[in-house]
Amino acid sequence: MVVDPADYARVLEEMRSSGGNFGRHALRVAKKVFAHTAAYDGAIANYLTSLDAGRRRREYPDVLSLQFARLQDLRYGENPHQSAAFYRDERPAAGSLATYRQLQGKELSYNNLADADAAWECVKSFTEPACVIVKHANPCGVATARACCGLREGIQDRPGVAFGGILAFNRALDRATAEAASKQFAEVIIAPRVEPEAQEVFVKKANVRVLEVAAVARRAGA
Repeated sequence: MVVDPADYARVLEEMRSSGGNFGRHALRVAKKVFAHTAAYDGAIANYLTSLDAGRRRREYPDVLSLQFARLQDLRYGENPHQSAAFYRDERPAAGSLATYRQLQGKELSYNNLADADAAWECVKSFTEPACVIVKHANPCGVATARACCGLREGIQDRPGVAFGGILAFNRALDRATAEAASKQFAEVIIAPRVEPEAQEVFVKKANVRVLEVAAVARRAGA
């Protein structure tokens, strides 16, 4: 069984040239097949175990089967001597940190991702332009303004608070705000968009991890 159309041509070619076998690709194809069928069976189990005796759908199934794909290996886990990897749902929620795109910087660690997720989820709750600073799992600074450039004062107000932290913005970063953010040591900077002129500022600090996460418009009342 071959479940990925991208494998069709290679498998067919090997079968033609080897008399019906595709041993060279067997392990790679088998991995995809079993992962695919496991996800399919899990989806069926989720549905069936969510039905009550009258076959009415309940909100929560008796058994919940989930499948995640490894996105990347991390620099280390919660502590430097531990290993870690980042897994995400095959269809991650729109606007979640799992959809990030890293523009520059060192590899992410477990702690980077945990703090970045907290900062990003917090800053998304604001309707006005905002910046949230998280460090060691603690929110330690919030600034709001009428425009993104107005956040500069909030970032620079207490530089010690932001030192080594995660800075998350809910608006596109312009050059002025990028320059303010780059004046302090930050592990990660997150924004829905980093303008080209802002990227030019961050390039000078090659180790800083800069992430773009596409924002999703908030529903009324959310």
